[in-house]
Amino acid sequence: MTYKLGTLAVAGLMAASPVMADLVFPSLSYRTGPYAAGGIPFADGYADYFTMLNERDGGIGGVKTSVPECETAYNTEKGVECYESLKDSGGLVYQPLSTGITYQLIPKTTADDIPMHTMGYGRTSAANGAVFTHTFNYPANYWNGASGAINYLLAENGGDLNGKKISLVYHNSAYGKEPIRTLQELSKKHGFEFTEVPVDHPGQEQKSQWLQIRRDKPDYVIMYGWGVMNQVAVQEAANIRFPMENFIGIWWSGSENDVLAAGAAADGYKALTFHGVGSDFPVFDDIQTYVVDKGLAAGAGDQIGTVLYNRGLYAAMLAAEAAKTAQEIHGTADITPAMMRDGMEALKITEEKMTELGLPNFGPTFDVSCSNHGGTGLVGVTQWDATAKEWKLISDFAPTDMDVIGPLIEEDSAAYAAENNIEPSCG
Repeated sequence: MTYKLGTLAVAGLMAASPVMADLVFPSLSYRTGPYAAGGIPFADGYADYFTMLNERDGGIGGVKTSVPECETAYNTEKGVECYESLKDSGGLVYQPLSTGITYQLIPKTTADDIPMHTMGYGRTSAANGAVFTHTFNYPANYWNGASGAINYLLAENGGDLNGKKISLVYHNSAYGKEPIRTLQELSKKHGFEFTEVPVDHPGQEQKSQWLQIRRDKPDYVIMYGWGVMNQVAVQEAANIRFPMENFIGIWWSGSENDVLAAGAAADGYKALTFHGVGSDFPVFDDIQTYVVDKGLAAGAGDQIGTVLYNRGLYAAMLAAEAAKTAQEIHGTADITPAMMRDGMEALKITEEKMTELGLPNFGPTFDVSCSNHGGTGLVGVTQWDATAKEWKLISDFAPTDMDVIGPLIEEDSAAYAAENNIEPSCG
């Protein structure tokens, strides 16, 4: 069951209604605003997976699920308002889908004993569960993405990037700045020249940035963009004839929205990923049968198999599997947010489990623990085929450089712990 409410409507409903018997998975969505094209398919995929579980399985452990949706418009203040309005709903885990909202909710969710999953975004050092007890960012984070891009380029260059030039085009926000430190460290390690090219929100004007790139002549460009910024960047890269095969986006710069507008000029553009692409997985047959054909889809049903729909579905699958784990740990189907946190910290995703769920080879295998809320950090690479109008996975989910990333996580999480009087513990 999915329903969409504004902040005040949610608050009124929660005040007037008894505590829900369902397992509640709140959706902090953005179907409006400059980033709606990315927010809509994610929210649809997230909701449709839980609807499928209700219709096919009777919910999770015999308990139906519900997905109250609150519109944030990708605005940090609205996102916090949504959380405050929804937190008495019994919501088991929050997925803010925004780094800005994540930063604001880390202390709030911790104090309220409610877990938060920031899959592939948010504060990277939250991978250290000894400090960030209620925040999880498995299976991969922004720093894994930066290292995954460099590892891919190393493989493309016979293991040697010495003397190469690599530019980072990034959304000038907390999100876009996340990979800078990692790329600086990797440039020292591998000898490439690294330059930063910020793009201010929302990113519709980038001519000066791409003129700079044309002057600098980097060998490769990595992009951490979102929304309209991505498609503008792809078009500007085409305008200066930058080779698309040397242009790699983070997973938030690798959806159909980002490349279709450029037509054939986008062919060969690459993007990182931590999950499968396309609809050739058995689970989508069940989505069609139990959700779309019954008229229960959260959207029009036309987003199934797209990158961001798949990401929303993947996030829902991980949440559902954590809920099952929590039910097993605590011996009850009627779990609380605190129990859900325990389930997330004990989550194990194996290939056998993904195959059983109709998602064979859909993502990396990983385990979560107190000391590691980030998973294994395996990253794959996709490439856009403009003729077929589809993304293709062109690499395995490969390891990233934890020799560089690990110490950065320790350093940043230790600073956060000191600032907030947190005693790291994995008792």
